[in-house]
Amino acid sequence: MIERKPEDVFLDPRLKKLDQEYDSYTPEDFQVWRILYERQYKILSGAASEKFMKGLETIGFSADSIANFEEVNKSLAGVTGWAIQVVPGLIDDDLFFSLLYHKRFPASTWLRKKENLDYLEEPDMFHDAFAHLPLLTDPDYTRFLKDLAAIALKHIDNPLAIDLLSRIYWYTVEFGLIREKGQLRVYGAGILSSAGETKFCLSDEPQHFPYEVEMVLNTPYWKNKFQDRYFIIEDYAALYTSVPLIEEKLAGLLEKGD
Repeated sequence: MIERKPEDVFLDPRLKKLDQEYDSYTPEDFQVWRILYERQYKILSGAASEKFMKGLETIGFSADSIANFEEVNKSLAGVTGWAIQVVPGLIDDDLFFSLLYHKRFPASTWLRKKENLDYLEEPDMFHDAFAHLPLLTDPDYTRFLKDLAAIALKHIDNPLAIDLLSRIYWYTVEFGLIREKGQLRVYGAGILSSAGETKFCLSDEPQHFPYEVEMVLNTPYWKNKFQDRYFIIEDYAALYTSVPLIEEKLAGLLEKGD
């Protein structure tokens, strides 16, 4: 694995030092958070992974208060040692993967407006916080994030490699499904923050496949509509233990690409 000192990313001039200005949230922001939280919680109670639902409790999320990153960091520190890195929005791939490698999850602090409750071109805080942060309480899940980031950093100057690895990230971290007690459940953040896709992904309309690294690497994805296929893990350890195979299969595809 690549070894990088924290200052390699944290002193990068592109990574501005930002904090969550909690007192700046407006009544509309709190209302938007409540609407989204209550709507998603009602749907996810029978659809989301048990570890996600427990993670919501562990980090203290509720409909009454917008996520407080300072409090979340205290909770995560005692569980997996991860923390939130405030970012203005989407960041460059090398910064993104460097942060994950150093156990920092990038999250924005702005919330969508009422007129954009159902669709955004760029993820907002509800997606970043509500949908991503609860699973940072799981050790296998966070090991997977860190080790996947390490592979990406090895190939950060190879666009093909990053494109292929983005498929792994997309079909797991963002749009992954898990089988729990014989039932399909959601753990991907892109689904967890979408009322429509939560219902759609568990229906009979899309295709469902077991999580197989080679197949995922060879499967492009949609950015502007519901996915037409989803991949299912049996447990979170399946992600972490798949990392060596990801590296092996990626090397083979890159060799063919040359």
